[in-house]
Amino acid sequence: MKKISVKVNTNAKENKIEEISSNNYKIKVTTIPQNGQANKKIIELLAKFFKMKKSNLTIKSGHKSNNKVITLEN
Repeated sequence: MKKISVKVNTNAKENKIEEISSNNYKIKVTTIPQNGQANKKIIELLAKFFKMKKSNLTIKSGHKSNNKVITLEN
């Protein structure tokens, strides 16, 4: 199990993941932070980025914050 820290910018022009360091990422999503839409998009993007199933990623903290801690399980 690996933990990563994510800084999120919502309502961006494009969906993009930028690796700052091995456990720190900056993510831009085009969705708005309403009804969990942005969180779903973040999980979707990270699943593609790490080539894993969406069910293996969990937001541990920061559900309503721009700073999130996400766990990746193999």
